[in-house]
Amino acid sequence: MRIARFSTGDGVGFGVVEGGPGEEFISGISGHPFGPIQFTGERYSLSQVRLVAPMLPSKVVAIGKNYADHAHEMGGEVPDEPLVFLKPSTSVIGSGEAIAYPTTLSQRVDYEGELAVVIGRLCREVPRERAHEVIFGYTCANDVTARDLQKKDVQFTRAKGFDTFCPLGPWIQTELDPGDVGIVTSVNGEIKQNSRTSKLMYDIPALIAHVSAVMTLIPGDVILTGTPEGVGPLNVGDEVSVFIEGIGTLSNRVVSRD
Repeated sequence: MRIARFSTGDGVGFGVVEGGPGEEFISGISGHPFGPIQFTGERYSLSQVRLVAPMLPSKVVAIGKNYADHAHEMGGEVPDEPLVFLKPSTSVIGSGEAIAYPTTLSQRVDYEGELAVVIGRLCREVPRERAHEVIFGYTCANDVTARDLQKKDVQFTRAKGFDTFCPLGPWIQTELDPGDVGIVTSVNGEIKQNSRTSKLMYDIPALIAHVSAVMTLIPGDVILTGTPEGVGPLNVGDEVSVFIEGIGTLSNRVVSRD
């Protein structure tokens, strides 16, 4: 099932995306999608609505250097345990919204296409064998990074935390086996990253166990699972897209913030 969050101009709601490619429509649902779903009877074509971020998480927990080839391209080895950092909720935007390049503060902003896990229930200290019980679904993510600030600051907060630096979408796929799906990032139609989630060094159950041992996760929280090799710069005017097999495509244009 694909769960979308959308705006009609009169407000924001949730719905189930139905139909095949190019013929999708949204069936509205009442309330929040974490409980039993009740349809409202409203139906919209995608052209009638604007997709927004599929969730507004209390926190985005990101994992660094979780593909060996990416760790090597960044000049290091895979960490001995998952490398965890946070992105603020204010960095989240949806598909079709603009990434704002802070041109007065950074001269190098990179894309990082990733698979994102959406948490579906309150949890902490989750054993890896029960991790599947707390997952609501999966979506596409772009862990946009001011690379020069990341190197300058050593830690990641400023480089990863700008408003608009965490595009998520286009919707949440609740029925996906994430063990081996393709992930492709392109800029202006040119493929920059092309990998598979089977190359993750720490799989999703391991990540949930590791993160939830530190902090409580609540419904809607997002875990970014790491980016494969091929990261690179974005420029104002670029369109960057993250495609994940079985989910869809997240696309955003880059504009100047200044």
